[in-house]
Amino acid sequence: MLYQYINFTDFMWAINQKFLKMLKTNLSGTIPLYMQVCDLLEREVNAKIRLDGERLPPERVLAKELGIAVGTLRLALAELTNRGMLKRIQGSGNYIRHKSNRESIYAFFHLELIDGIGNPSAELISASRIAKPACLPDIGGSDKAHRIRRVRHLGDVKVALEEIWIDGKFDLDDGQNHMSHSLYQLYKEHLGFWIAKVEDSVSVAPMPDWGQPLFNQSDQTVWGFCERLAWDQHGQLVEASSTWFDPAKARYRARWK
Repeated sequence: MLYQYINFTDFMWAINQKFLKMLKTNLSGTIPLYMQVCDLLEREVNAKIRLDGERLPPERVLAKELGIAVGTLRLALAELTNRGMLKRIQGSGNYIRHKSNRESIYAFFHLELIDGIGNPSAELISASRIAKPACLPDIGGSDKAHRIRRVRHLGDVKVALEEIWIDGKFDLDDGQNHMSHSLYQLYKEHLGFWIAKVEDSVSVAPMPDWGQPLFNQSDQTVWGFCERLAWDQHGQLVEASSTWFDPAKARYRARWK
């Protein structure tokens, strides 16, 4: 493999000083700083901003630019190594290893801030088990479905509304704490499946009525709109969702290599 040294300016093009401040004040307040750094780097690898074989800057340089202690950075790099996304070569440096990992909770996350990538978090608005609407795709055999509504943040910027549906057969009582972080992590750790394939249809649509009090916007009448179908590792359709995002703050971005 041909290793390439990437200038740090290029490596951190998506992270400005405002975002670095956001990184240290994660909205949930429960995610350790080193995990926030690790998750950010994983997002950049999965989004193909960081390419396979790129060498990270020296640890002290990277820690200074991130505004964190070297010890915190080393914890993040160790976790990234455990995830199989970093190769650490004694005397040489740390190199990105990008292998396809559809089990990653960020593998299919495509919303980014206009001026940077943004660390994702979510604010749970409601979670209800209700009768399935007639328009809902076949996501399971129960006549009930869980409807989860959330506000999505990137850093400390409120950017989107989400409505997610999964089959009513699942017990979500033990996973309530994950609903404000990653539903894909909840699926893996509590429901026994992970998302292996998605299909996104991107268009525009008005903000839903239930979200208007949350954004307080009357001038932005048309929002970006993504309808998603998601299948598990066995090829079973398990989730249908809709995401409305503010085009003044965020974009849906996908990269190929």
